Amino acid sequence: MNIYFGIDIGGTTVKLGMFEKDGNLLEKWEIPTRKKNNGEYILGDVAVSLKEKLAENKLSTEDVLGAGIGVPGPVTEDGVVHQCPNLGWGIFNVADQFRKLSGIENVKAGNDANVAALGEMWLGGGKGSENIVMITLGTGVGGGVVLGGKILTGDRGAAGEIGHLCVNYDEPDTCGCGKRGCLEQYASATGIVKEAKRLLARDNRETVIRKEHLSAKAIFDAAKEGDEVAVELTEKLGWYLGLACSYLAQIVDPEVFVIGGGVSRAGEFLLDVIRKNYDGNVMDALKKKEFRLATLGNDAGICGAVKMVIA
Repeated sequence: MNIYFGIDIGGTTVKLGMFEKDGNLLEKWEIPTRKKNNGEYILGDVAVSLKEKLAENKLSTEDVLGAGIGVPGPVTEDGVVHQCPNLGWGIFNVADQFRKLSGIENVKAGNDANVAALGEMWLGGGKGSENIVMITLGTGVGGGVVLGGKILTGDRGAAGEIGHLCVNYDEPDTCGCGKRGCLEQYASATGIVKEAKRLLARDNRETVIRKEHLSAKAIFDAAKEGDEVAVELTEKLGWYLGLACSYLAQIVDPEVFVIGGGVSRAGEFLLDVIRKNYDGNVMDALKKKEFRLATLGNDAGICGAVKMVIA
């Protein structure tokens, strides 16, 4: 039996999946991310878990054709991670280290957001296209670019940091990255709420969102019902996202934009406001791109990790 392993290392848990070559997920499970001593146990714990799973299924490392790893930090094409503060890691070759620990020869590593984008291209919202941009709207804003079926990595493994495109040069507050006016400051779940609080502090209009627990979901729900203030907030969000997508399209010209993360639960309503503002900011040759919702959820990372190592 020939199998592949997909590994998605997060700050709290490591998600693991055992796959067949066609993308069929045979089994998935999680283990805790043990971050003691600057994360020195993480890869060893993963290797042990894979060996246990092989033993459960009466398989050996000879049955494993590859293992892909997504990590929360910049990773170059040769598998070198350039610091993962959330894990305590510095600079080292994740792929080489995991080969030694697991006995699996075909190992590749990539940034987790880029790897998730690859997963959506292969089995999710981007299926059918080899050229996609994925934008993940969660607590922060992440993403990845896939061109010709391959992750766009860049020189230092930091390509695809979509959340830190500048979309407002007049922003007074500093982003976590040290810049001002980043997309993440407006399009993340926390950014959407922050913008709402700013507007409500200076605007006396009646709105149901004053009475709700303020959240991105509450704002979208109110906008769908026609609440004037909520509509204004979602239109502004659409402006920032459409503008960012227009910047990306001018450089990489994707076939599809895939929108994921918790904020994407707003569905087609969100896609519609992005499309409108995107088309108003790009040259004619780039108008009318496809915008789709991500479909893999938390499995995107393990799916993309496997796709990295499939020949």
